[in-house]
Amino acid sequence: MTNTVRIGGASGFWGDSAIATPQLLAVPGLQYLVYDYLAETTMSILARARAKDPALGYATDFVHAAMAPNLADICARGVKVIANAGGLNPQACRDALAAAARERGLSPRIAVVTGDDVMPLFETLRAQGLRDLHTGEAPPAQLYSANAYVGARGIALALALGADIVITGRCVDSAVVVGVLAHEFGWQWNDWDRIAAGTLAGHVIECGAQATGGLFTDWQQVPDWANIGYPVIDCEADGSFLLSKPEGTGGLIHPGAVAEQVLYEVGDPANYLMPDVTCDFRGVQVKAHAPGKVRVSGARGRAPTGTYKANGTWRDGYQLQVLMAIRGIDAPAKARKTADALLERTRMQLQRRGLADYTETTVELLGCESLYGANARPLATREVVLRIAARHPDPKGLAFLQRECASAGTSMGPGTRSSFSGRADVQPVIKVFSFLVRKEDLVMQVALDDAVEAVPLPATGPASPPAALAVLAVPSPTGAQAESSADTVPVPLIALAWARSGDKGDDENIGVVARRPEFLPLLRAQLTAEALRSYFAHLVHGEVERFEVPGLNALNFVLHQALGGGGVASLRSDPLGKSFAQMLLDHPLRIPRRWIDEGLVPSSAQ
Repeated sequence: MTNTVRIGGASGFWGDSAIATPQLLAVPGLQYLVYDYLAETTMSILARARAKDPALGYATDFVHAAMAPNLADICARGVKVIANAGGLNPQACRDALAAAARERGLSPRIAVVTGDDVMPLFETLRAQGLRDLHTGEAPPAQLYSANAYVGARGIALALALGADIVITGRCVDSAVVVGVLAHEFGWQWNDWDRIAAGTLAGHVIECGAQATGGLFTDWQQVPDWANIGYPVIDCEADGSFLLSKPEGTGGLIHPGAVAEQVLYEVGDPANYLMPDVTCDFRGVQVKAHAPGKVRVSGARGRAPTGTYKANGTWRDGYQLQVLMAIRGIDAPAKARKTADALLERTRMQLQRRGLADYTETTVELLGCESLYGANARPLATREVVLRIAARHPDPKGLAFLQRECASAGTSMGPGTRSSFSGRADVQPVIKVFSFLVRKEDLVMQVALDDAVEAVPLPATGPASPPAALAVLAVPSPTGAQAESSADTVPVPLIALAWARSGDKGDDENIGVVARRPEFLPLLRAQLTAEALRSYFAHLVHGEVERFEVPGLNALNFVLHQALGGGGVASLRSDPLGKSFAQMLLDHPLRIPRRWIDEGLVPSSAQ
């Protein structure tokens, strides 16, 4: 039992920077390094890799970029490592890491947590009438993979058995921290508030530098991106924690940036469903603690559900994207005419060969605010990147567009560069099938050395609704209600709030955090679900929900069916919805003129 536990967040996704691990190893007193690799899109990539080579299916960067160059230092300092880099093949990940360790004369004890693979159960589930969580559709004929989002108990057990490094498959991102804290502090698995607090700690650092200035709305304030510091948390026994970063690194520890990350992709903050707990983040508070440190506290928890969420991956045809640079007078008009001509020409060729039409096409003019729809501002640009994306059930159906794009360089508009890097590749479309599986149907195990030990089933309890929401009555400046003032001026949302966005499948999450508590009533009145549905009408095909987060003076929005399928299933240039918050920050709001007179909003915001 310890008073605090110091953990470094060294990876937010497969492909994150190699600077994180050596940087964090320089932090005095570091006890754990945790790595998160498994976004939903990553699982699709791993499924495709394993289909080509059964020895793959794990995050190879973990072994070769993160561990191998730093393993001697990790072992010498006694730092323990937790990673979900195992993906679809955690045993292969362990074997590759063990081989790298032997080459260096090292022998760390490496545990593997397994049991998240649902493929052995899938035909039984299909026979029982399984349906997709979101669409209600029956499962596809054949899956590449099917994995449940499991919890942290296997990680805690592996540490209790003496593991130096723990490799898991598809656990939830925050589990790499929850398992550490439950082990170090001896938490009971039905101590819902502590498990929720540990989940929040893991959630804040699971995206790496997004907690330390990365993606911050006020990006101009964030220094030295080249050497941005990765997050360090000092966790207390109640689950509250201090967030910091290594000394001498870039980035920024700012309450606004951390609040953005708290809301990142959580959906309903009162019902953030995790395998070990149902979290309520509405009362979470983020406070500046000292220079370079922020304190985070206030998470509450309730019993989790009796099921795991699971995702299956499957192939649904093929897709192609081509990029062309077009310059000169009326460049956007030339680009549109080029796209129309190429699609018309290749459709004629498809028809002549007896092939079906494209199942979907997308044309975007990058540089012309193509994703903004009716919110785009008129531009007089002489340079544009034309992006054409198309989907077809047969890879042969995309070969015509793949080839014909080159002809635009001589047969269409002047000033056209028809290829950036040679002929574009045809890629399989890997889609996600989401479903629920009962927890008791999965057998979780920890393998360490020659021993295998079963992981106890997750704790459960009676399902209960979240506590009643206390919407804080926040007085506006000078005591009057801001929205009742007749003397108003328009400003963009960015003058009043920070915002961050991300994806959950085909749904989009936008967290909006008031810069000052006094601004929240006005945001509440003007930034409604209906306002967002209208603003993003060209992108959103489902409903928009708004949730209150009074502890952060924030609103959280979920935009359903907003990403064209999401992930690798989307033909859009922003399939993960990272730009939605940036677009929303231009949304106009009317504020009392006196807010500018009193210096609460800068005059430059008008």
